[in-house]
Amino acid sequence: MFICGGTFEGLESIINYRMGKNNIGFKADIKSKNNKERNYKLMENVLPEDLIKYGLIPELVGRLHIVSTLEVLDKEALIKILTHPKNAIVKQYKKIFELEGVELNLTPGALEAIVEESIKRKIGARGLRSIMEDSILEIMYQIPSEKNIERCTITEEVVKNKIMPEIERYNENMKKETA
Repeated sequence: MFICGGTFEGLESIINYRMGKNNIGFKADIKSKNNKERNYKLMENVLPEDLIKYGLIPELVGRLHIVSTLEVLDKEALIKILTHPKNAIVKQYKKIFELEGVELNLTPGALEAIVEESIKRKIGARGLRSIMEDSILEIMYQIPSEKNIERCTITEEVVKNKIMPEIERYNENMKKETA
């Protein structure tokens, strides 16, 4: 199996030219290049000859038997990726914290902030783990040395402003303390 992926910036204009939909001349229908839905619909029409004109060598294109396009993931899809699968990123970090005896909670605002940062950086689902890890890295190193931490809550402010998460501790009298 061979998988080749990328954004192929500029491939739209090659497909547009082949389909006879150039935007040149006085009567041209001028469209924004930033129209994602239009670009996606255009990319659905990609043919092997478009990839060759783009610059891929024919020997490689001949080995790509299936060519498909992918849509950009929206906010809801990215939140589902963070939380729903059996091995979701949030579930993995909750388990890591659980191994240290700490309950990890993420507010809905924190999940949205992680997703918004991923969209802003244009890194999609691939970047969700690194954004989440940036938010909890410091507390992950702090937990093993402090045995009195019971609960850690990641909020929107933690993700956006890189502040320490809300921490609930047990004091020596076994009363809950919030930090």
